[in-house]
Amino acid sequence: MTGAVSETFDNGRSCLIITGAPGAGKSTVSLLVAQALARTALLNGDQLNRLIISGRVWALGEPADEAARQVRLCNENLCALAANFADSGFTPVIDWIVPDREQLDFYLHLLSPRRVLLVVLAPSIDVCRHRNTIRDPDDQFFFEGYEALESSMRDGFGTVGWWFDTSDLTPEETARQIIAEAPAHARVSL
Repeated sequence: MTGAVSETFDNGRSCLIITGAPGAGKSTVSLLVAQALARTALLNGDQLNRLIISGRVWALGEPADEAARQVRLCNENLCALAANFADSGFTPVIDWIVPDREQLDFYLHLLSPRRVLLVVLAPSIDVCRHRNTIRDPDDQFFFEGYEALESSMRDGFGTVGWWFDTSDLTPEETARQIIAEAPAHARVSL
């Protein structure tokens, strides 16, 4: 897939957000999409959050108010980087869980007036759990909130973006389909 070009959103024409539940395939697919575009920057929320060396609290950690503050900081930084890359002709591919409409609207506001494409990788919960078990042990993330997260995203996003069931697709098939179809199916606006 490396080197393919999608002129409809490559070269900074859009900011692409790839989200979904843990185990949905975000990191694998985001990397494949980024590698296939001619000019791109991969922005991984987990990696960005790990820039905090001392005092880091993960998104569901305690104290909850500090966790929320750090999630907001990560979102602000992801959007600032995405805007800078897009304005310089690189397609930002954001790999991060956007759990609800409030956070999506935050992204849309900070990325405006740039075009935003939202792809929600939506394999079944059983597929997400299975994919997690076959990951490298260092990358496994055991999560018990699948139903609540899916409900929050579906209720909040409604028909916004592209809900893409990838249960029966390989990461490569998923990435190819995103490149081919995201501009038509995934566009969102304020």
